[in-house]
Amino acid sequence: MKSDGSLERLLADGEFVVTSEIGPPKSADGESVRRKARLMKGHADAFNVTDNQTAIVRMSSLAASLFCIQEGVEPIMQMTCRDRNRLAMQSEVLGAAALGVKNLLCITGDHQKFGNQPQSRNVFDLDSSQQLMVFKRMRDEGEMWCGDPIETPPRMFLGAAANPFADPVELGVVRLAKKVQAGADFIQTQAIFDLQRFEEWMGMVRSRGVDKDVHILAGIIPLRSAKAARFMATKVPGMRVPEEVLERMEGASDERAEGMRICLETIEELRGRPGIAGIHLMPVNWESALPEIVERAGLLPRPQARR
Repeated sequence: MKSDGSLERLLADGEFVVTSEIGPPKSADGESVRRKARLMKGHADAFNVTDNQTAIVRMSSLAASLFCIQEGVEPIMQMTCRDRNRLAMQSEVLGAAALGVKNLLCITGDHQKFGNQPQSRNVFDLDSSQQLMVFKRMRDEGEMWCGDPIETPPRMFLGAAANPFADPVELGVVRLAKKVQAGADFIQTQAIFDLQRFEEWMGMVRSRGVDKDVHILAGIIPLRSAKAARFMATKVPGMRVPEEVLERMEGASDERAEGMRICLETIEELRGRPGIAGIHLMPVNWESALPEIVERAGLLPRPQARR
């Protein structure tokens, strides 16, 4: 085992895994993280703890991950390339591992121009594939990127993100393969509304055999409103929301109920498809929906990882 964490063990056992998200607050209120962890506990197997999501200043992912651990929830600590050079990345991974963090998601990070301090300077010393290479070397070879030995290497299950809806689709599959080769153990995808396009991407992934080398978790966002659906379709880069979905949301008498139906239908479509190891649920500003989603999808109780 690479991390000795529950997420890795469940995936190794072939369980259909559920991950979700806990967003740190825009304050020093640790209790707010604890409340979210208690609300979501038992309804997913691990939780992404976002890292200054949308380039807006929030409590650090590391601190919020520690609060999750203290509440008995397994975090997936996110780390962006936007805010750190390789020194800071390696230092933070050592600290996270020492505090009990088992999972790490390596991501580029939203550009700072979209956030609340657009005048800040980004770093981008490494891209997310290089970031994976650094952490894999630290874990597997017990060496810093410079070659210095690590007396106690960090044991981390490494993840990355993938967007099946970026054009051209063939290049997206190449990028995925590059991340897997760099060290990704699991992949979380962009939110899926266009199942046909997603299956086209997965077909290419399977034809290259990439799904045999990595655990792919399909991203799902439950829609709260027609306005949110239209915003994702027109304003969020890399997101594809078919007109059929927009029409269903805009024609619904109860938009939240319709969004829940679409979410559950998507989960049902994805379960059992070759190469899909689980789902990554992102209930954006709707954390209270998670228990209902996993219960109605027949995903409770969550399995216990074998030791």
